[in-house]
Amino acid sequence: MGVLLALASAVCYGIVDFTGGLLSRRASFAVVAVAGQAGGLALTVLLAPVIPASSVTFADLAWGAASGVGTAVGMLFLYRGLSRGAMSVVVPVSAVSGVALPVVIGVAVLHDRLSAASWLGVAVAVPALWLVSRTPDDDPSGTAAASDGLIAGTGVALQYVALAQAGSDAGIWPVLAGRVAATLVLLPLLVRAEKPSLVATLQAAAIGATAALALTFYLAATRQQLMVVAVVLSSFYPAIPVLLGVTALRERLTRWQTLGLTGAAAAVALLTTG
Repeated sequence: MGVLLALASAVCYGIVDFTGGLLSRRASFAVVAVAGQAGGLALTVLLAPVIPASSVTFADLAWGAASGVGTAVGMLFLYRGLSRGAMSVVVPVSAVSGVALPVVIGVAVLHDRLSAASWLGVAVAVPALWLVSRTPDDDPSGTAAASDGLIAGTGVALQYVALAQAGSDAGIWPVLAGRVAATLVLLPLLVRAEKPSLVATLQAAAIGATAALALTFYLAATRQQLMVVAVVLSSFYPAIPVLLGVTALRERLTRWQTLGLTGAAAAVALLTTG
């Protein structure tokens, strides 16, 4: 069940990336980011009271808030890199660092013990994520772009690692705390943002609600699975925009993306059996 929950998280995040990317072409990033977090906050406010939570401590909420700060940092630097036209550098660097750092922390600090099959799955997943995320559209000289991607990936890693530390009795209150923290961190972006249309704002809120649902699935997965495995499986979200691009936008896969998708499928199989 933990594997399915983590994969559900990846699907939700993939949809968020795809729809958020399309919306960002028509609306200000600041609006998409802040309205998205507000939408996620609204959803978790509705869900938190009805999902069982026998014990919610200050530590649970603090870990959730730290996760939300990671979300905000990840978004800020990812979109800053993309604004420089550096998709071919920023996206793969952020995707790979966002999964590699939690694996290192999980094994070295939290003492997660992986089976041989799971280790092989992780080893296959990292290059597969890189290949799936690579885009041939542009290839800027990339020290600054790589730095943006690395910081974005570090934010994603903080999001995953911190949320996994919340207690299993806390329900989704840590996710709620994270949406509050992320909203507060991103709110200053609205100062210089153009006034959004109502339609764009509502679309961004719906995207953010889907992102909150992705984190809820991930949190549930960590309660039934090792954090390292849940992170790796949840991090396959870049494959979803690629597949949606092929099916919905009639885009063509590069040979490297095809190889990456094949590797991702193999990694899922290995992590599931491990």
